[in-house]
Amino acid sequence: MFESLTHEVSQSALTYPVVFTAAGLDVLFPLIPSETIVITAAILAAQGELAIWLLVPAVALGALVGDNLCYLLGRQIGDPIADRLFSDEKGQARLTWAEEALRRRGTILIGVGRFIPGGRTATTFAAGTLEMPYRQFLVADAVAASLWALYVSMLGYLGGETFKDSLWLPLATSFACATAIGFGFEIWRRLQSRRGKDILGDELPEELAALES
Repeated sequence: MFESLTHEVSQSALTYPVVFTAAGLDVLFPLIPSETIVITAAILAAQGELAIWLLVPAVALGALVGDNLCYLLGRQIGDPIADRLFSDEKGQARLTWAEEALRRRGTILIGVGRFIPGGRTATTFAAGTLEMPYRQFLVADAVAASLWALYVSMLGYLGGETFKDSLWLPLATSFACATAIGFGFEIWRRLQSRRGKDILGDELPEELAALES
């Protein structure tokens, strides 16, 4: 059913609401092929059929709205929703990991989780259940959503058919980006730690693999 959304991508202005909706809903319905939809739209933008300067904000805003909805569900309802969103063993493991990691590292996990399959849902929902201050969450998620929207759009705009026709390549690239981000912040943390400002905790890159598994 969700695959039909991909067929709605065309040179029509209706594509912008489609990418907005897909980017927002896939946090609650991970089967929605949001990356494929955005990449397809970005390919059309590269061909002059759509405007990339409208596409990226539409994707970012949709992702931000979806993440905030997931956060609010976690904060207001919590356990009943968790039982539905994370019903299997793998989902429960991701949620547990996200809760523990958020306690130690806070907002950085919001950004890193965005680039890991399944990580977005776990980290945004856990931020709500743990009652992370909303302003802190909103700022971190706005940055993460913007970077993700730009990243996925550029996969299609610059990478073209290479990424559109592959299911695993965008995911592999996304996980590589998440790992790079993790290593980058870990290096920054270690530099800050030497100055007596230990902010983020240890072993972030290793735990990225735990969220992926």
